[in-house]
Amino acid sequence: MVLQMDITPLNRWISDGGKPFIISGPCSAESEEQVIETARRLSEIKQVKAFRAGIWKPRTRPGTFEGAGNVALKWLRRVKEETGLLTATEVANEKHVYEALKYGIDILWIGARTSVNPFTVQEIADALTGVDVIVLVKNPINPDIDLWTGAIERVARAGIKKIGAIHRGFSAFEKTVYRNQPNWQIPIELRRRIPGLPILCDPSHIGGARKYIFEISQKAMDLNFDGLIIESHIDPDKALSDAAQQITPDTLKEILCRLVLRSPDPSDPRLLDELGELRQQIDIFDDHLLDLLERRMQIADKIGLFKKRNNITVLQSARWDEVISKAISKGKAKGLSAELIDTIFKAIHQESINRQIRIVNNGLESNNFEERKETSDFTDFHNKT
Repeated sequence: MVLQMDITPLNRWISDGGKPFIISGPCSAESEEQVIETARRLSEIKQVKAFRAGIWKPRTRPGTFEGAGNVALKWLRRVKEETGLLTATEVANEKHVYEALKYGIDILWIGARTSVNPFTVQEIADALTGVDVIVLVKNPINPDIDLWTGAIERVARAGIKKIGAIHRGFSAFEKTVYRNQPNWQIPIELRRRIPGLPILCDPSHIGGARKYIFEISQKAMDLNFDGLIIESHIDPDKALSDAAQQITPDTLKEILCRLVLRSPDPSDPRLLDELGELRQQIDIFDDHLLDLLERRMQIADKIGLFKKRNNITVLQSARWDEVISKAISKGKAKGLSAELIDTIFKAIHQESINRQIRIVNNGLESNNFEERKETSDFTDFHNKT
């Protein structure tokens, strides 16, 4: 599925636009002094084009700092007047949209807790109808690309042309070193679905700790993301929200200077030829992988039939634990990460289970499934494999 949208290219959003588009500022606008001082120091960094600050903070639990509210909009307007930076804030409902536009906010972003709700996104989109403003849509908290795509579609149908996405990672029950799972394949798929859509990365929320910001930012640049939105604060350790993941403007400047920006396409014909040859080799191995998966699923089907005949449950937890443990161990020996092996084998195992469930319940399989399997030539099957 490829969607065609009328999207204004990133380099036309502002007069000196282009990649990478850098947005920075505190998680929350806490005081006028904090906002103005942070903005002044950020304005000295030439790569920073926009100043961000949360005005209304949708906190997980009540009783924590939930933002300064409407009064902070005046602080953002002052930032724009005194520094020339664009201003950006999160909107979680239509009232937020009206208030932000009234104070001339340049960039509105729809947060992860909001993009998960199509009803709320539609209300925001309706409030944006006929408005010329930049709108960025963060991925939903759960890894559902259709929800993310749908939220962007709703905003686009409201007539917004300066539209982009923010990849901030996904919540997961299983904890890793990062606060949110990157799941890089999801924003990559989003770009395939919506050609020309600018995508920014939010390394602050993915990492959850300032020590991870550079490595995540570099990964985003290597994947040809269009920009970064990074939380910065004049005194991060005293921040009223997300203190652990905020950095000072000086640290931000250092990170941006260290980033290596690479060309998405080599211009040298010799490089293109060499890259093309390597990609052909990848295509061949991909075909081999598909052939092996087909053969593996054929064996899984036979196991499903065996379980059906002998009234054995489909899921065998001990067997699965054994398979994944061996695979991870062998994968490490071959230089493959445990995360890669775990992801691939879980997907394969789930597909095997799905097929076996259909077999034992005669669900999507035809009624003569057993008869077809009984009459198949087992020797021919082995010759194919």
